[in-house]
Amino acid sequence: MIYVKTEDLKVGMRLAKPIYNKRGVLLYGRDDRLTKQGIDSVNNFGLIGLYILEPAEPLPPMSEEEMEFERFQTMAVFSIKESLDAIMNEREPKQLMRQADEVIRRYGKVNHKIHFNQNLRSPEDYVYKHSLNVAILAALIAHRAKFDIMGQTEIAVAALLHDLGKLSVRPELRGKTEGLEDDEMSEVARAVITGIDKISNSFNLPVGVKGILMQMCQVQYIPENAPKKLLPSVQALLVANAYDEYTSMQIDVEPHTEIDAVRMLESNPDIYDPGMVAHLLNSIDILYPGVCVELTNHDKGLVITENDRDILRPIVLSFSRNELLNLNSDKVYEEVQIANIMKTMDNRIKVDPERLKEYM
Repeated sequence: MIYVKTEDLKVGMRLAKPIYNKRGVLLYGRDDRLTKQGIDSVNNFGLIGLYILEPAEPLPPMSEEEMEFERFQTMAVFSIKESLDAIMNEREPKQLMRQADEVIRRYGKVNHKIHFNQNLRSPEDYVYKHSLNVAILAALIAHRAKFDIMGQTEIAVAALLHDLGKLSVRPELRGKTEGLEDDEMSEVARAVITGIDKISNSFNLPVGVKGILMQMCQVQYIPENAPKKLLPSVQALLVANAYDEYTSMQIDVEPHTEIDAVRMLESNPDIYDPGMVAHLLNSIDILYPGVCVELTNHDKGLVITENDRDILRPIVLSFSRNELLNLNSDKVYEEVQIANIMKTMDNRIKVDPERLKEYM
């Protein structure tokens, strides 16, 4: 699989991922060959590029749930853009509550772990895609944390709006989360505060949203003014925001893996509430059976059994030794740990279901 920029697409290339329109209607399926009309559509949609299969490459597996997740991402980003742009132009976002309700309907009642697939972002669409993903993650966390329906609604709306002000900064700063200079940090902080101010009290939004956004802004940009005890909604939103930022796929920016994100969240309990982190990890698949991993002894392996108590310590099949390593055993864990997850070109976790069948 390779990533091809829009200007380099050729007729006959095979699609690795489906293309949907703003209404979620499938236009081109996986393994479809690009036509001239298809390339024109990609240009009209403003897509920055596509994942293309190599000529002899088999179609990678993808579940119905994963395809529906990507369809919803595509569809929802268009409508969220309309809402956020409306607020920036001081108009009421008439569809925002419906969008928040749809996120809750889909992900605020899920009792199993989901495959949370990242989408590729450009500076122009970063805020819209990030806001949607944070809303999905926040809904998952809120459900596990047993938020009531009002709490779920408030956090979903706040997630959709938390980066609103970044639409007014230079595009190159919208997705920049590490290595910000002091002047850049000040510019982003001012923009985020301006975004909160643009949320008029006359808008038909839950009354608690602005309070959530202001607390989150204080924690991120004015920590000396942040309250010592944060609202549960803010604790959940901070975790969802950090996870998506850390694992986001951006042009010319190497993403951190899910394992990097887990270690970052767990190593900063003063910032990221451990209970909310646990709710996140109980909501998304990371080290599940079939996942290929790199080990600290330079070996590679396959997760055979996940560990719900500590996802970093599953049972792994060592490829070179052809033996099972129970990382939940302290003796084994002293000698070898998981270094990282093996990823595919489009940042998906590499899974080997056929090898797994031999050990199930």
